[in-house]
Amino acid sequence: MAGVMADFGNFTHAVVRAIPSSLAKEALRMNVSDVDLEKARREHEVYVGVLKQKLGLEVIELPADESLPDCVFVEDAAVVCGDTALITRPGAESRRKETAAIRQTLKELGLNIVDMSDETATLDGGDVLFTGREFFVGLSKRTNQRGAEILADAFKDYAVSTVPVTDGLHLKSFCSMGGPGLIVIGSSEPAQKALKIMQQMSDHRYDKLTVPDDIAANTIYMNLPGKGHVLLHCTPEEFPESAKVFEKLKDHMLIPVSNMEKVKVDGALTCCSVLINMKAKV
Repeated sequence: MAGVMADFGNFTHAVVRAIPSSLAKEALRMNVSDVDLEKARREHEVYVGVLKQKLGLEVIELPADESLPDCVFVEDAAVVCGDTALITRPGAESRRKETAAIRQTLKELGLNIVDMSDETATLDGGDVLFTGREFFVGLSKRTNQRGAEILADAFKDYAVSTVPVTDGLHLKSFCSMGGPGLIVIGSSEPAQKALKIMQQMSDHRYDKLTVPDDIAANTIYMNLPGKGHVLLHCTPEEFPESAKVFEKLKDHMLIPVSNMEKVKVDGALTCCSVLINMKAKV
């Protein structure tokens, strides 16, 4: 397992998808809000540019599908670990067809595809937190126990624990990995309660970095050759207090990335990419 941790955050490829015009009016959202479509597209362009130009990942960009307003949120359609890709069965029925294009892409990359064919199971990738040592799966409005069981079956090398998500859309709506053994967590009571459950269920000890705003706890950590620890996180314009907390991570290359529009339709930073380490296939 030590070798696995050495590879934690090491990615070579990213799959992203363009934003359809239908996102503005038809994408699912927990709160009523107006999305500025052009601004959302500019934000997404910057996000993809960071992955591609700044970090040097091989980025596969899929076209938008107007019949699938939420399709930019590719994370929910697949969970990739090592050379295996679990194609999910999203909890919202309107999102089920999003998996087809992701499945095809991951298959073309040569990953081992596992399909979630049980019609009683639901799983959104946004509910799956991989720590490098184990998986935590949020049981939420979108993910159920059967979905978590199928994930455990797909990734037998790792322990899988479930965490009730009582508030917010997904587990990663208030937490993410900020580095090896470091969980970034929101300060709300439901977020802190979920962290306590994760700590109780795990055989491993995790450090925590608490940020005032729950959604700001959704970050993207990478460990890249020649760049070291990299963290994509919220901008000071969005969440000034939370952005300050990340400055404590002196060993990280910190990259603030704006997500002001997509957050209106419950999209966080991790939602917009599926990250893959193709070296894991060798």
